[in-house]
Amino acid sequence: MADERIVNLHEIALDESSDERPYVGAWAKLAERLGAKRLGFNVSAIQPGAFSCPYHWHLREEELFIALSGRALVRCADGVREVRAGDLVFFRTGPEGSHQFYNHGDEPFRYFALSNIAETDVCEYPDSGKILLRGAGRAMFRRADAVEYMDGERDPKAHWPEGTIKG
Repeated sequence: MADERIVNLHEIALDESSDERPYVGAWAKLAERLGAKRLGFNVSAIQPGAFSCPYHWHLREEELFIALSGRALVRCADGVREVRAGDLVFFRTGPEGSHQFYNHGDEPFRYFALSNIAETDVCEYPDSGKILLRGAGRAMFRRADAVEYMDGERDPKAHWPEGTIKG
């Protein structure tokens, strides 16, 4: 009987995929498969000439990537570097943790991704000016649509049941 807690990172079949250019790749959601509650982890592969995901950073989730095979360029807040099999790449929270991988090689770039799971998180996408809010649900906004704190709050009495506020 196989041990359900042990998987070999080099033998995992990637069972989900995307061909939405320029983000072409595949992945296996290992955390879900193994029943993890506080950690998120998966094995992913990025096809040659493709990107991992849009350039982004998280407010509450740190991310660690372990390059398993191939090579890629990683765009960080402070520049671009090449990573290859065996490299660990860590991104802290906040804008200094911005990142995106690009497979500039001629074979798939395969990696293991690990993060803590925050019940709520904010993910910002600097290139497109979007902000993702994740908590009880998920919602995506454009930073350009931001409003002032008091927008829509000028008459709080209008939102209370009739007769509860005097004057």
